[in-house]
Amino acid sequence: MSELPPFFARGTFWSAIVQRTERALASGALVPIHTEVEHVEDEGVPFLVRVVSSLERKARAAQPPAQGKPPKNPFLPPYEEDLFVGHVPPAHVCLLNKFNVFEHHALLVTRDYEDQDELLTPADFEALLCGMAEFDALAFYNGGRTAGASQPHKHLQLVPVPLAAGGLRTPMDVAIARGPLPFRHALGPPPQTPTQAHATYLDLLRAVGCERPGTPYNLLATRDWTLVVPRAQECFEGISLNSLAFAGSLLVKNRELLERVRAVGPMAMLRAVTGTS
Repeated sequence: MSELPPFFARGTFWSAIVQRTERALASGALVPIHTEVEHVEDEGVPFLVRVVSSLERKARAAQPPAQGKPPKNPFLPPYEEDLFVGHVPPAHVCLLNKFNVFEHHALLVTRDYEDQDELLTPADFEALLCGMAEFDALAFYNGGRTAGASQPHKHLQLVPVPLAAGGLRTPMDVAIARGPLPFRHALGPPPQTPTQAHATYLDLLRAVGCERPGTPYNLLATRDWTLVVPRAQECFEGISLNSLAFAGSLLVKNRELLERVRAVGPMAMLRAVTGTS
């Protein structure tokens, strides 16, 4: 793995994210999405369902719509200064997720434009491991819009774990520990080096038929495992599901949708969007 550039003295990746978060909150550059967390147990997995608060919805509804020119790509320079954490070797930058649900949610974005539909490279895993080596995180990648990607510019994501206080790294660890997951997937060892991580990723893509660029999938990794999930659709009854859903964490816009999640069951939703019969 390459040495981190001077901006990141080794061992300071996490502290750089924390310091930048404090600055971005103070300046208003970081706009957290406030949610209320509910627990929905399904098939033995303690799913976390975050419900966007009514005050949050009201505040966003009051914002005037954007006018004029189409929005610039936020992942190309000049970056929003207070969201820019630093350069990550060999070819990425670390930015804070502006509209974050999880605290200290970081993005690893290619410095030059690459499409989110393209396959990941060893360089992508080298950048990812720079972060994972320095703080315990869930890493994930939404491979295309059908997999929940909201931006077309290639970006991997890191959120600190555990996802809930006092628990396992992710709620889905419960199901992973007991055997095959009840939806289409391929499970492999955790990323250790860029070469090994990339080879594992390609093997898992082949195992679920997602090796061709443009085929939608989700990639998740922790210090214990790597998971690839093929995608047949983005949403279940209007509820968008990205990689985090396969870690056991869902986001819904209101309490009516929360009750729909309870009624259907999160696992049934995951089976539906992966095309599991």
